Amino acid sequence: MYSHIMVGANDMEASKKFYDATLGAMGYPAGTPDDKGRVFWFTDTGIFSITPPIDGDPATCGNGSTVGFAAKDPATADAWHAAGIANGGTTLEDPPGVREGGLGKLYLAYLRDPSGNKLCALHQMG
Repeated sequence: MYSHIMVGANDMEASKKFYDATLGAMGYPAGTPDDKGRVFWFTDTGIFSITPPIDGDPATCGNGSTVGFAAKDPATADAWHAAGIANGGTTLEDPPGVREGGLGKLYLAYLRDPSGNKLCALHQMG
């Protein structure tokens, strides 16, 4: 359904470091910068990217927005979370762990990136 997701970043160096670490914990290579100052992480299923806002205003996080990354297992979600904390992210909501609800059992880990974007690593448990 999705071709790409792009979020705004105020400090591109700090944000690239954060995403290289968190996405690296999930097995993805470092992001590729372009000539417009954006950075892209290419995968077989889509593209994640960060950008300084085109209008020149500061990047802001979307209230109520979450970008979710698929984790192959709970250990990968934990590694993603730990890499984020170690590289400028902040934890939020409950600690990483299992949540049960209408969608079944999910293992979730939440972070905010250096620009305040809300992120989640999700593993759907069997």
